[in-house]
Amino acid sequence: MDPALKLQIAHDTATALVARVRDEGTVDIVQRLLEYTREHGVGEIAELWASAPAHSLPGALWRLYVVHASIVNDPDTAAHAYQRGVNDLNTIDEVVAGARQPTGPEDIRDLADEILRGAFVGELSVALERAAAYCRIEGHGVTTLVAGTEIGTSALLERAVTLADFALDLHACSVLARSNQLN
Repeated sequence: MDPALKLQIAHDTATALVARVRDEGTVDIVQRLLEYTREHGVGEIAELWASAPAHSLPGALWRLYVVHASIVNDPDTAAHAYQRGVNDLNTIDEVVAGARQPTGPEDIRDLADEILRGAFVGELSVALERAAAYCRIEGHGVTTLVAGTEIGTSALLERAVTLADFALDLHACSVLARSNQLN
């Protein structure tokens, strides 16, 4: 597929999805979206969004869905790493992210759903900033878990780096969304 056309489709689908849910933002529609995503992922659409620039609407949505999927697929690890990050960091991120304390697997799944739901029915910039805060905490927690073992795994190290990158990108997208420049 022509890269320009692929990028246009990524932007069009992201814009259409956000607009549709916002326009008809009943609790039922958002809940169906969350359930569908939890069960099936976002498949081909996510593949389109993955190639979009990081600081764009499809890039931001792809990052939100990846974070959501990582939590839903392994809530035990996500909760453990998140709690480690909260315990070690002395920042406002814990308050911004908004998970219950102490954070268990169910709490972290609830947080993932709240953030994703907020992207569609709440203020997009707030949802993106909450996701960025989550990524900073989780990334730090994963790093401390790796540092606390004799043998760190490359998958965990990669996860920590990805979370740090996502935190920067989601924060930048939040700033753009606040000024209505996230396209």
